[in-house]
Amino acid sequence: MTNDRVALYLQDDHDLRQGLDYAWYAEQRGFEAVWQAESRLVRDAIVPMAAYAAVTQRIKVASGVINNWTRNIGLLAATFLTLDDLAPGRIICGIGAWWDPLAANVGIERRHPMLAMRETVEVLRRLLNMERVTFHGEFHNVDGIELDVVHGRREPRDVPLYIGATGFKMMELAGEIADGVVLNYCVPPDYNDLALQALETGAKRAGRSIEDIDRPQLVVCSVDRDRAKALDASRELLTQYLAQQPHIAKASGVPQRVVDEIQKILGWPATYEQIKRAKHLVPDDLILRITASGTPEEALAKVDEYRRRGATCPILFAVGSDVRLLIDTFGPQRAM
Repeated sequence: MTNDRVALYLQDDHDLRQGLDYAWYAEQRGFEAVWQAESRLVRDAIVPMAAYAAVTQRIKVASGVINNWTRNIGLLAATFLTLDDLAPGRIICGIGAWWDPLAANVGIERRHPMLAMRETVEVLRRLLNMERVTFHGEFHNVDGIELDVVHGRREPRDVPLYIGATGFKMMELAGEIADGVVLNYCVPPDYNDLALQALETGAKRAGRSIEDIDRPQLVVCSVDRDRAKALDASRELLTQYLAQQPHIAKASGVPQRVVDEIQKILGWPATYEQIKRAKHLVPDDLILRITASGTPEEALAKVDEYRRRGATCPILFAVGSDVRLLIDTFGPQRAM
């Protein structure tokens, strides 16, 4: 396909200073954005985002995704105002509804997640638009607050709001109220068919078209000239995520018996030794179905499948040690 939009996704399996190098290198190779994960209790998104913004000039810097439960709405708005001060017009706020059991384990009751997300997006957008906001909802209650900029830019901030959605009700909501949706990883390409139907339903409620909504998609991507090594890197990741994130396991279509067997071996949090003991339960055909793993040619072909199914910009989750090879493989400005 001819669409050259591509982004990089970084999580926690690389040293943070290495991540700065990868963000800089991705910019040199023509990547559109670098997205920083915030999922498990391991690395927050905001600190790396600020660091990526500081060492780059053009690439967009995005949260992929923060949750809408643990930051006060005023602090959340101030955080993204600050990031926009650092990299004007280059910041994207990706926000999601989090997941259990992690949320419950830290004392968060994820009740009425659709309403909670709707309120968060509305108040956050108004604050970043530099409005004075009074809002009394079920989850957010603010009285006459605004971003209190005395020294600096007072104009509205261009920070697009993207909802990270896996379930189709949240997908509909994203179509209705968000600037974009972050489609999840570890799903087969045909998952997108139903996801886009839900997205279009929500868009129509707001008088919009699905083409008005950006649709970047996380894709687990492990590239190595040694095919077996590439697949094994994705196998370890899937072992951990199928056990710890049940919404991903459900969307990926993995049999529950496989998830149960993995969960018997993995603790919380999982150790690397436990992952190694359980990874044999994840077969090659599953890896090839729900990730872009293998040789550069295989990975390119798989990512194009997601594009054909409606993803506007693959966000490549760089799994494995050869991240520069991945960037060189997918960058619109190929390494010479």
